Amino acid sequence: MRIQFVRLCTAVCLALLVPAAARAHVSISPRESVQGATERYTVRVPTEGKITTIGADLEVPAGVVVEVVSVPAGWTYELKRQGDRIVGISWKMDIKPGEFMEFGFVARNPREGSQLVWTLRQRFADGTVTDWTNGPQGIRPTAITKLAPINRTN
Repeated sequence: MRIQFVRLCTAVCLALLVPAAARAHVSISPRESVQGATERYTVRVPTEGKITTIGADLEVPAGVVVEVVSVPAGWTYELKRQGDRIVGISWKMDIKPGEFMEFGFVARNPREGSQLVWTLRQRFADGTVTDWTNGPQGIRPTAITKLAPINRTN
């Protein structure tokens, strides 16, 4: 009886902790939008470990048109372009362990496709880089924005 109780408690603790840890990685929101819509996107960058985050990189999916970038006071960013199109954004800042920051931008979604896959990377003070797009089971859901079809009324 006692062993079953310990197993139950362990299962409950894991069920509560695993989703919380999964939400703490670098992510982009919203997770759902509409084809062709102009959307405000937010990149959330937490520092989960003991090493300060010094930057975050975003690669913009094909067909997405970034219109404006929000940069809080004291931070810097660099844009990577192909012609007139912004294809990447690199934010530079210090995010201490136990803290997080959010970066915003406004972009127009492509008029076709069912999802956007954003490439998200986090850079640390020790020189390491973590890719938050690809995980052991493929693309992480925190790097995907699903696109609903444009609602056309006749």
